[in-house]
Amino acid sequence: QVQLVESGGGLVQAGGSLRLSCVASGSIFSLDAMGWYRQAPGKQREWVAGIASGGSTSYVDSVKGRFTISRDNAKNMVTLQMNSLKPEDTGVYYCNRWGLLFPWGQGTQVTVSS
Repeated sequence: QVQLVESGGGLVQAGGSLRLSCVASGSIFSLDAMGWYRQAPGKQREWVAGIASGGSTSYVDSVKGRFTISRDNAKNMVTLQMNSLKPEDTGVYYCNRWGLLFPWGQGTQVTVSS
């Protein structure tokens, strides 16, 4: 059974930064493309960023140039560096496979105040 544990969220002012981390257990992590997703209040969960097993990355347009996804296969970890945060970035952030999804973890709350 795959388990995903996200951490690093918090309350930050607009323009600030946060670094989210996700540790995956129970999967062959290095073979999986991984992604970050978020769910804003009252909205559906959306994909934010993805990183392939080989390291290529992709982002939703709204975060391009501000967010950076990376991975450490030795630690089964994927991170999301978030800079120049905006109030519209507020939500619960989740990591998961970029593709066929694992069961969701608990997520980590990010709140950006204006």
